[in-house]
Amino acid sequence: MATKESTLQISGMTCTACASRIEKGISKMPGVDKANVNFALEQLTVHYDSEETNENEFKNKIEKIGYSVVEEKAEFDISGMTCAACATKIEKAINKMPGVSSANVNFALETISVTYNDREVQPSDMIAKVNKLGYELRPKEDGQEKIDHKQTEIRKQTQKFIFSAILTLPLLWTMVAHFKFLSFIYLPAMFMNPWFQLALATPVQFIIGAQFYKGAYTSLKNKSANMDVLVALGTSAAYFYSLYLSFEWMNAGRVGEPELYFEASAVIITLILLGKLFEVRAKGKTSQAIQKLLNLQAKTARVVRNGKEQEIPVEEVIEGDIIIVRPGEKIPVDGEIMEGQSAIDESMLTGESIPIDKVSGDSVIGATINKNGSLQIKATKVGKDTALAQIVKVVEDAQGSKADIQRLADKISGVFVPIVVLIALTTFFIWFFIVTPGDFRSSLIPTISILVIACPCALGLATPTSIMAGSGRSAEMGMLFKGGEHLEHTQSIDTVVLDKTGTVTKGEPTLTDIVTTDGFKKEDVLQLVGTAENQSEHPLAQAIVKGVMDMDISLLEADSFEALPGYGIRAEINGKEVFVGTRKLMREQNISLSNETETMMVKLEQDGKTAMLIAISRKLAGIIAVADTVKETSKEAIARMHKLGLEVIMLTGDNERTADAIAKQVEIDRVIAEVLPDQKSDEIKRLQAQGKKVAMVGDGINDAPALAMADVGMAVGTGTDIAIEAADITLMRGDLNSVVDAIIMSKKTMRNIKENLFFAFIYNTIGIPIAAIGLLAPWVAGAAMAFSSVSVVLNALRLQRVSIKNE
Repeated sequence: MATKESTLQISGMTCTACASRIEKGISKMPGVDKANVNFALEQLTVHYDSEETNENEFKNKIEKIGYSVVEEKAEFDISGMTCAACATKIEKAINKMPGVSSANVNFALETISVTYNDREVQPSDMIAKVNKLGYELRPKEDGQEKIDHKQTEIRKQTQKFIFSAILTLPLLWTMVAHFKFLSFIYLPAMFMNPWFQLALATPVQFIIGAQFYKGAYTSLKNKSANMDVLVALGTSAAYFYSLYLSFEWMNAGRVGEPELYFEASAVIITLILLGKLFEVRAKGKTSQAIQKLLNLQAKTARVVRNGKEQEIPVEEVIEGDIIIVRPGEKIPVDGEIMEGQSAIDESMLTGESIPIDKVSGDSVIGATINKNGSLQIKATKVGKDTALAQIVKVVEDAQGSKADIQRLADKISGVFVPIVVLIALTTFFIWFFIVTPGDFRSSLIPTISILVIACPCALGLATPTSIMAGSGRSAEMGMLFKGGEHLEHTQSIDTVVLDKTGTVTKGEPTLTDIVTTDGFKKEDVLQLVGTAENQSEHPLAQAIVKGVMDMDISLLEADSFEALPGYGIRAEINGKEVFVGTRKLMREQNISLSNETETMMVKLEQDGKTAMLIAISRKLAGIIAVADTVKETSKEAIARMHKLGLEVIMLTGDNERTADAIAKQVEIDRVIAEVLPDQKSDEIKRLQAQGKKVAMVGDGINDAPALAMADVGMAVGTGTDIAIEAADITLMRGDLNSVVDAIIMSKKTMRNIKENLFFAFIYNTIGIPIAAIGLLAPWVAGAAMAFSSVSVVLNALRLQRVSIKNE
């Protein structure tokens, strides 16, 4: 079985019933393991066996159900073709790429036109594919013309609304003038003519409203019901009953003024269009996080090819290219510095405002900014493999996934429409046979109002819009939630388990203490120890050398050097014999320790530091200590966790004395020390068995099992790829404050979802009973329904402005 995942962009959905219908249709196809439709993002994600089915079959199925798949188009110029066989070869190669629907090569014009799914494949992938075949593919000089579907939809909805509003305004005028307290308003006699009203209402009902009829037909044909069914039923009832009354009035000799409802159907359709217009504009804003990320990328790159420097679109950069990046420019793709040194601003990725010094051999990330030095960079990751592309994918996946609360809302909306139709019919019969026996008009009005106000648009938007806005805002703050379910589950965490090295601490040893004895000068001792340790490759030695050099103490040349495994080192410098190492080393060299020195050694070790004794010319010269120091923000972050009522535990493989020393510094509640890597997940299980909801925070390969086992796994983004892959949330800043921020964002997002569900249900809960007793005019019901959707989306957008600095 060749398992694969594909994401398709869908157009034509009007409510969650549409999404459910597509989900059901695709789920029943052979080879499909799971199908998930996100109504707000208008995306379908399918897990399937590629040996049994493919994207084209999904596309055909979606079109049969009554919707369409949005695809991108790109055109390229090709060079290197010599005959039609070359064209066929290129065409076949591109057509076989995942996500490509069709590729057509024009040999005479030396061009290729490709229709593709940009969630699965990018033009840069096509360029690389054709280049491997021995030809050159490049974007047409005019550039890729990608249709902005959201803008097209906004434009189309605006045009429809304006046309509908112009025709509806006179009908609304007649309705307003009927209210006694507004009887002073002038009303042209022509406006009261049934045929004039019919002429205005008909285009609105059947031209503008055609989308509702089409959607309702498709929905019913597939044995389901959506909001289009409610709108079509409600407005059709008002329109055709008014038409019947118009003919009745004519047959009666045109006496008096008939009570018509053309304005009700037209106003309802116009208000729904207005709501849709607001909705589509707001839904576009919820995707701004992804657009902001994409805008970070450089548009061009300066590459060296065949010994010449040339500027090309970033999509054309291939792995192995040498790229020139000047001061102030964005780094186009991920790579490795070959020549030069500079400070790199990585704030877009890590949130860290201080630029990081980089030299030859260091890796750099695309979209970061080169501050002050000219660099030559070798491209190591391009296209969808870059760090930025991976971040965008994580955000898109999060926005496209479903939280448990959304699945519940989907189930409710799936049965909501049939129940509403049943309530409407019941109301009609109660009115027709009991309340106003035989009065069709009085029975029709509450029925129409129920059908209109009950449209479940807001219910379908309630959760996904909040998930989109919340995960997008989190990404801007450096927290990448891998799915809506993780955004939901994080708010229930009551226990945070922290790895020590690289999570609470910096993850690298640092020179912390130097204590001298017997009149030795500190600078002289540091110079000799730094010179001796400079010959060693041990991590502790490197930490000492770096610490000495940071104090601007120059190093000397060692005459000889010897590593003493398990003991320390020995060196000769300017005729002086230097020993650095353990108590055992000193005893073997017959160098005695005073009680004061022993006391100092014990104190340093109790503080979690690695202490080493120094002897110069057979005399004890002092103690030097190295430690993996606590991150500056760890104590503050753990205090914030306590403020949220969280229990904080440190889980580490380090010895208990060192772990306790670190825990004491940052006020961690409990320590579980000396745990082997494969035992970490067992410790998480034990905590869960006690009924705790556990978040695990780590950065190393040995943390991956525990990250996967925890209720929520959080990987520090500065850690390993394996840890990040195993986690549910990636913390890009490497700062424990991000753990607190992620929990707070989860709480705020869930609160926002609950507010949205309240907005979604309150109109229906209050409106349906009021409509049933005849106190709600159909056009008011239409306005309430439209406002329900708009209020839900606007409330979700508040998450994009959330600030949690002081929480």
